[in-house]
Amino acid sequence: MINRIRDIRLEKGWTLAELADACSPPTTPQTIGRLETGMRNLSLKWMDRIATALGVDPEMLVRSEANEHPKVVASLGPSGPEAMARPRDAILVTDLGNEGALMVLAIDYPHGEYRPGDQLWLRQLAPEDAGRAVNRDVLVPRKGGRFAFGRLIDRQGSLVGVLPPGHGEKQQVVDGPPWIAVAEMLVRKL
Repeated sequence: MINRIRDIRLEKGWTLAELADACSPPTTPQTIGRLETGMRNLSLKWMDRIATALGVDPEMLVRSEANEHPKVVASLGPSGPEAMARPRDAILVTDLGNEGALMVLAIDYPHGEYRPGDQLWLRQLAPEDAGRAVNRDVLVPRKGGRFAFGRLIDRQGSLVGVLPPGHGEKQQVVDGPPWIAVAEMLVRKL
C-alpha cells in the first residue's frame, strides 16, 4: 500500500504543523512526518484521526501499488507551464470531502457552456445550505421525478430560483426541494 497523506496535505496547502494541530487530539508535526514517510506504522486509529482532520474518507489515505494513479507533473502559472519539483498524486474529486453525496449529471445536448459528452460532478447540499450555492450551477429535484438545472439566482424561504443555461431561458422556481446539488467539477474529453 502507498501512503497518500503527504499528497493530500500538500494539495490542501497545509504544513505538517497545521495537520498535527487539526488532529483530535492534536499531535506533533514530527509524528505526522513519520506517518507520512512510513517510519511509523499507520494504524486504523491514526488513519481515522488524520482523515477526519483532512476532511477525507480514511481509505483515501492509502492506495494499492497495483493501481496507477494520475500524477500532477506541472502547473500552469503566469509565465506558462512549470514542472513540479517532484510529481505527486493528483487528488480526484471523489477523494475530497465527505460533506454530502456526490452525483454526476451527464450532458447529452449542448446547454450554455456545456457540451455533449461532458460530465458535471455535483455535491448534494441540504436546502438550508443553499446560500453557499448562489450564483453557481445546481441540480434541483422537482415533483414527478423531474429536475431543474442552471444557475441558482434566488432563495426566499422554501423557494429556490434557477436560471437554466442558454439565452432567453425563463427562471424556474422550485418549492421545498429535499436537496440541492452544486457543481464542483466539469469533466470534458478533448
